[in-house]
Amino acid sequence: MTVRITYLSTDTTVNYDVIIIGGGLGGLECGFILARHGLNVCVLEQHTQVGGCLQTFRRKGVTFDTGFHYIGGLGEGESLYPFFRYFGLLDLPWQRMDDLFDEVVIGEQSYFFANGHERFVDTLAESFPHQRKQLETYTAFLKTVGEHLLDVFDPDVMNGEYVLPLFGRSAYEFLHETIDDPLLRKVLSGTSLKMELDADKLPLYTFAQIHNSYIQSAWRLRGGGSQIADRLVQQIEAMGGVVRTRSGVTRLIETNGRISAVEVNGDEQLTARFFISNAHPAYTYSMLEESRCIRKAFRKRITHLPNTTGVFTANIRLRPGCVPYCNRNIYLHDEASDLWHYRFDKEPSGMFISYKTPENGDCHTSNIDLLTPMSWGEVERWKDGPRDADYVAVKREKAEACLAFAARRMPWLRDAVEEIYTSTPLSYRRYTNTVDGSAYGIRKDCTSPISTVLMPRTPVPNLFLTGQNLSLHGILGVSVTALFTCAEILGMKTVTNDFG
Repeated sequence: MTVRITYLSTDTTVNYDVIIIGGGLGGLECGFILARHGLNVCVLEQHTQVGGCLQTFRRKGVTFDTGFHYIGGLGEGESLYPFFRYFGLLDLPWQRMDDLFDEVVIGEQSYFFANGHERFVDTLAESFPHQRKQLETYTAFLKTVGEHLLDVFDPDVMNGEYVLPLFGRSAYEFLHETIDDPLLRKVLSGTSLKMELDADKLPLYTFAQIHNSYIQSAWRLRGGGSQIADRLVQQIEAMGGVVRTRSGVTRLIETNGRISAVEVNGDEQLTARFFISNAHPAYTYSMLEESRCIRKAFRKRITHLPNTTGVFTANIRLRPGCVPYCNRNIYLHDEASDLWHYRFDKEPSGMFISYKTPENGDCHTSNIDLLTPMSWGEVERWKDGPRDADYVAVKREKAEACLAFAARRMPWLRDAVEEIYTSTPLSYRRYTNTVDGSAYGIRKDCTSPISTVLMPRTPVPNLFLTGQNLSLHGILGVSVTALFTCAEILGMKTVTNDFG
């Protein structure tokens, strides 16, 4: 990769040009972009491992992912490809999933999502022949929205038909306007555990961009998602940047209406000219207790923005050589469940099942992850105190309920289990500092997009935001947002020129 120096500071009175708070994907991508353009950057991560939801953990020789399972649109000419080419991530050990990459199980019946827009229509039309034209309309719309992804970098067109106005349209209403068959609507919504389905709130833009990228192509990463973060760290450091772990920012220090420094771990102070926060906006502003720039009404509004739901995960270590690898995902739903009005009960009614990609040519998988929505209310009582025996019991009961639910599609699973590790929204809050353990960040509201779709710029002129809480969550959304954030410092023309 050729490093093009376009903006290098000569100010020797500060430690860095840019300090980035949080070493999740958004923070690391911002660090990469700015270091590539010659800025002296420092990424500060509070935990022992960078990556946020890309973090992995190992138990008894087996690697488990936490929030990363598969991505879409990584093929050449597709949505994510130009971003990962830019970030130097294309040569990681990606494995393309089967053409029938997602299996949606409603009750006892399976339906398959296929890669490629035409094949996607053809495959579902086998089960819903009377809905072929509606499927063609639905898929053509998703494809068009995806083709306009980079419009966000052009102020002249982002207000056009396929970007900002779609944040103000309801995904639920679009689905009902486009698809007549209620079962097909449920099937098309059935892979949406990678977002929060909210009939009253979810913007059409979120629904369309995310689903379109997976229809383009679907990929897993052998060895775990932490490789993405590790590669970004290596490149940042190779360009002269600094990435520090165990370095939690505890305070933002304002001087004359600008951030002048951050306080790290309660004592050390580091100075910079610009600051980017990959943390939740509410947490970011809480670190700035007194500010002449932030009004009380603004602080209150940000603090009270609703957050999306959390997720319970059962990471299952399997008996070696017991379970053949399955190169597709399984989304399992009760026949009677309403996916757009999810009810949080002790028993799950919807689940995402992901197989770990084998390494070293093995044809068996070492572990399977079961993910199901979980409300903050189920674990809130332990948010400030010790995780006692009652908390352990809640996790055990939830894991048992998940096993029982998954057994409807995988009756052999219980006998294949060697050990189960679990995480809850409390785990997400601890490792990603997200409010209420939210899995998808601030809830974007199609009835109030101006208030809930946030921009990188803040009331403090040299403080900017990035990450999943702004416009679009997920790998694709965070990557787009990182470029948008860096454009506030480098200029939009400089950023767009990087894409040729």
